[in-house]
Amino acid sequence: MKKTILVTLILGLIAIGTWAQNVEITYSVHMQEVGWSGYLSNGAIAGTTGQARSIEAIKVRLITEIPGSVRYDVHAWGAGWLGWQYDNDISGTTGQNRRIEAIRIQLIGEIAKKYTVRYRVHMKDVGWSGWVANGEDAGTTGQNRPIEALQVILDLIQ
Repeated sequence: MKKTILVTLILGLIAIGTWAQNVEITYSVHMQEVGWSGYLSNGAIAGTTGQARSIEAIKVRLITEIPGSVRYDVHAWGAGWLGWQYDNDISGTTGQNRRIEAIRIQLIGEIAKKYTVRYRVHMKDVGWSGWVANGEDAGTTGQNRPIEALQVILDLIQ
């Protein structure tokens, strides 16, 4: 009887597409005068607000069995957009005082058909930006407004 109920429950979850998959996006930031943060996820704030500590570099990674990758690019003060980095590579600089002014993050591959990546940044003297998604720019370019904090989340596409 218990086995029948369990099998029925499992088949029902698969049939309606709610079978839980372990999917997580984690991120770490390199802060001016502090160094690398630990990895955070689920919208946790990486960096600081109101402490005048700019983010100089980021690393982003996916933890999932769904095929695909995460790519990200940063706009660094005095250098512009640095080019796409993938799956936990460093985007930005460390020890060069090139603070990040804008970020874009995008999922690619099969994972992008099932999830949306959303993110926002906290800018010096401005505060939190609105949420953007799937490769859109968060932050500013050429306005000398360094990013001090970052939040990233994954949303299941319904």
